[in-house]
Parts: sequence; C-alpha cells; structure tokens
Amino acid sequence: MVGNLLGQRLVMISFGESHGKVVGVVIDGVPAGLPLSEGDIQKIVDLRRPASEISTSRREADKVEILSGVYKGRTTGAPLAMMVRNVDVDSRPYELIEKGWARPGHADYTAYMKYGGYNDPRGGGRFSARITVGFVMAGALALKLLSHTLNVEVIGYVREIADIKTPELSIEELRKRYENDVRCPHPETARRMKEAILKAKEEGDSVGGVVECIALNVPVGLGEPVFSSLDSDLARALFSIPAVKGVEFGAGFLSAKLRGSENNDPMAIKNGEIVTLTNRAGGILGGISNGMPIVVRVAFKPPSSIAKPQKTVNFKEMKEGKIVVPGRHDPCVVHRAVPIVESLVAFILADHALRAGFIPPVLE
Repeated sequence: MVGNLLGQRLVMISFGESHGKVVGVVIDGVPAGLPLSEGDIQKIVDLRRPASEISTSRREADKVEILSGVYKGRTTGAPLAMMVRNVDVDSRPYELIEKGWARPGHADYTAYMKYGGYNDPRGGGRFSARITVGFVMAGALALKLLSHTLNVEVIGYVREIADIKTPELSIEELRKRYENDVRCPHPETARRMKEAILKAKEEGDSVGGVVECIALNVPVGLGEPVFSSLDSDLARALFSIPAVKGVEFGAGFLSAKLRGSENNDPMAIKNGEIVTLTNRAGGILGGISNGMPIVVRVAFKPPSSIAKPQKTVNFKEMKEGKIVVPGRHDPCVVHRAVPIVESLVAFILADHALRAGFIPPVLE
C-alpha cells in the first residue's frame, strides 16, 4: 500500500508539505447526498489552530477551500478535494538542515537517506505536524457523516500533560473540553497543565502527554479481522500523527498487570440490549466493535524542537557538533492534537461503517 493513503471504502489521500504552497486531502468513497459546506469543515479545522502562548507563534488562517465533490450544498459521490494555503512561512531557520545538520528527534537524517536528499526539509516538510490539517479536514467530513447517519459522537480531550492527570469525568463534563486552550475539561487541572507547559517553554524545553478519545453510539460489528480489525486500523491511523509514540485501548497496558478475573468485562442485558458492566476492552472484542464506547488513548512525546543546545551530527560532512533549534515551535503539542485524534478516529469509524453496510452509498 502506498504510504499516503488511509482507508479502504472511504479513502484519504494526504498531500502537501509544511512550507509548500498548500496542504490538503482528497477523499474518495464519500456517499452522495450528505449536506456539506466549507463552514462545516472550517469549524473543525479552527480547533486545530494555535490558541495562545502555549502554542507556536506561526499563525496560519487555514481557510478551507473545497475544490470538488460538492454541488448545491450536498456531496456528489465524486472525489472530495480540500486544501488550505500556507501563508505564514519563514524557511530561513531550516537552512541548517539544508547544510546537513540534523535536529535530534526529527526525521531530517532518515528523510535525507530515504529520498536521496530530494525531500523538502523546510519546516520538516512532509514530516511536519502541518500536514495534519488535511487529517482534520477529512475528519470533519467523517464526523458529519457519522453524526448524520448513525448518531455517533467522538470526544477527545487532554488526559495528561507532564504527569499531571485529569480526574475521571462524566461525558457531559468531557464535552466541555474546548472551553479552554489546554483542551482539558477540568479547569483546575487545565490550569496546572498550562503552568507546566509555560515553565518548560521558559526553560527552553518541552513536555508531552496523553489524549484520550471516546466514541459513543458505535454499532456492533465494525471491524474486519484479522489484519484490518477495528483496533489495528485505528492504531495505524493514530500512529500516523507526528509525535505519537503509543496507542492503547481500554485498560491497555494496565491489563498486563491484571488477572483474567479482573480484566474480563462481565456481560448483561439491559433494556433488551447486550452490554458489558465494565469496559476494560475499550469497546472492541476480537477486532470488532461490541457496542460499548470505544476508548483509545494516544501518547505524545515532547516536541523535539527545543531551545537547549543538543549534541548532533552533520550528515553531509560526517562530523559532530551542537545545535540550538531555531524557528517557531510548540512547547507542547498535546492540546492541539485533540481535534486531530478525534478526526482520525472518526475517519476510521466512517470507513468501517461504509464497509459493513451501516452507511449507504447514497443518503436520503
């Protein structure tokens, strides 16, 4: 499979580089008849943009342009092409990479070797988080499709930053995650997280954390075992987000410490439906959705671009040295990743819902 494609029935083709002319996405397999406007996509894309001093100072308008696939306010069934233009670009700090100096933690060296030096290094090029704008545009379409047809809701939020954890909250509380710039729905925890981010920034450093995402009202039966099970496809998509270093479902790694009697979810019948009384499986059994909320957590490393001197190498001149990474960078990406995680979870759910026949190719 080609590396820039995601999905089988609903297919996303991602394109663009950090400092190129545009970043965008083409989506094939979109059902005909879905009400859709640029405003529907824009409101989700706006959630990804930098919000305050805890984010990069790069300011892109990210104005969404739908190029094809919509006519008279509804999808046509043709490929849906969307893009945003890169405007606030300053490539001068990346002259160091052009000269062969690798930024520790980045793909400068590996990309140079894989593509023979022909890759675009400006802003990290294809390896920049900038390309996730396309993921969010595709996710906005998927969120609208899932809501319109199946009443599926996808809620992501910041669960952890710098070892500061969000307490357990109700779904109603989680829905308030966008009410502050940290995207943590617990105000006191959000305040502490923000202080940790700003402290790291002041020290020329960065911090990582965890985004948790919950999908509600997912029907039983999504997933195509074994190599396209629902959790394996979700994990593949989520690992495509730059800076992701771990993905777990339900109890995740905690399940390795439990006994079977503790980890199994007891089953029951409520209101004529089969449910589990706990959800340590995270809503997926045997790679197939079981009707319970899908729960997935995504671990993000601290951003690699920091203002501290770091030991590195020049891969063109084959010599060692030190580097202080210039440019405009995030001291933490976790809060900005919330809509990206939501978008990719929604996209995979929509793809599987189409494959399983829960969403028809033409909508009424």
